[in-house]
Amino acid sequence: MFIQEFQKYLESEKRFSTHTVVAYSKDLEGFLDYVLRAYGYSDLLQINHKTIRGWLVELLDVQKLSNNSVNRKLSTLKTYYRFLLLTKRVVINPTLKVVSPKLSKRLPEFVDQQSMNKLLLQDFFTADFDGVRDQLILEMFYQTGIRLSELIGIQLNDVDYQNNLVRVTGKRNKQRIIPLNVELQELIKKYIQFRNEIPSVVDSLFITKKGKSVYPKLVYNVVNKYLSLISSNNKKSPHILRHTFATHMLNNGADLNSIKELLGHANLSATQVYTHNSFEKLKSIYNQAHPRA
Repeated sequence: MFIQEFQKYLESEKRFSTHTVVAYSKDLEGFLDYVLRAYGYSDLLQINHKTIRGWLVELLDVQKLSNNSVNRKLSTLKTYYRFLLLTKRVVINPTLKVVSPKLSKRLPEFVDQQSMNKLLLQDFFTADFDGVRDQLILEMFYQTGIRLSELIGIQLNDVDYQNNLVRVTGKRNKQRIIPLNVELQELIKKYIQFRNEIPSVVDSLFITKKGKSVYPKLVYNVVNKYLSLISSNNKKSPHILRHTFATHMLNNGADLNSIKELLGHANLSATQVYTHNSFEKLKSIYNQAHPRA
């Protein structure tokens, strides 16, 4: 089914991150598995829009996935068929006749500022390699708003100590520069002292005790562990800290365009969702403070 060629296309032509390529590959394998299981064939030429609709129904009704998750998988399939058309493996794109499920309008979850202060200002972290590294992971997410893949991709030479900056590589290998405050820079220097004691051949900033680059599951577990101490939110992922960064920046007066640049969003519309969280806070403050509310 040309999956390996599709992966190379995503990496070289679309310039997707390794994390995204893996996700796309899993989505595609899930679709092809469904076609073989439900229809007994794997010929791309036999797949039509009805086949794809059947897959979406299974995702929604049987697997109980959200509309957002199903739309992401459908986006994978659309990209796949554009690749097949480009390489002349098919002559018709069946995804053009498939209507995407309506997106649910859920506001991004975030941790309130008081809880984040409690986590980062109190003595939750041990004074050894693991504790300092874990604290730096939490601080880096919260103070910069970077993505999980971006944090893992930070190299030692990406940190500019002289100018208090860090360079991160985002989606489609686009790089951006994010400022570091003095406190965060000092924490990085403290972590580097521990890191230098561990034999390592990788240039990644964040490593394991065995000297290898950290991996997504490890980082997720670190964030989940510490957010569980101070947050009752159902979700305790690195992306929650990205939402938290953006929401707190907006609540404290940052303009939307600046937040857009810091987050690495391609369009302002992706950043505007955080204004709803800020508006909800504004209403809450008004209701608590105004004598006629």
